[in-house]
Amino acid sequence: MKKIIKIEGMKCENCSAHVKEALEALDSNLDVKISLFRKQATVEGENLNDEALKEAVEKAGYKVLGIN
Repeated sequence: MKKIIKIEGMKCENCSAHVKEALEALDSNLDVKISLFRKQATVEGENLNDEALKEAVEKAGYKVLGIN
């Protein structure tokens, strides 16, 4: 399963690393790729829960604009 999360507030490499770390903390088997240019995270894994993904990003201090 693959999810694309649009994120507001990522402005630098440290921001993207912070988001990646927050998402990977949900499950060590997730494949997380961050695009600072597109302001999005692509997450691949089993049993992805939109609410859990949103909560992880928001707890890291960023706003989720949408999950597809």
